[in-house]
Amino acid sequence: MTQNTPHQPSRSDRLKPAELLGISGVMALFVGLTILLTTREVVLSLIALGITFIIALIVIAMLVLGMKPNAAEETDIEEQNGH
Repeated sequence: MTQNTPHQPSRSDRLKPAELLGISGVMALFVGLTILLTTREVVLSLIALGITFIIALIVIAMLVLGMKPNAAEETDIEEQNGH
């Protein structure tokens, strides 16, 4: 029989989404500040910041989805599926 104990994610697993959001935020902030300092238009820099944040988030998410899981992750997936 299988055990019905819930899987407790590690601290690294819990913070992974925050890391991805932080990387996207830093990229967006860089672009927003660069446009603000060159054009002095706040609205244009905010628009660029928002667009950059969304695009960076999508690109990073697609790259993470394309990664092949290692042996520990495959074991975890099999445990969650009940095999």
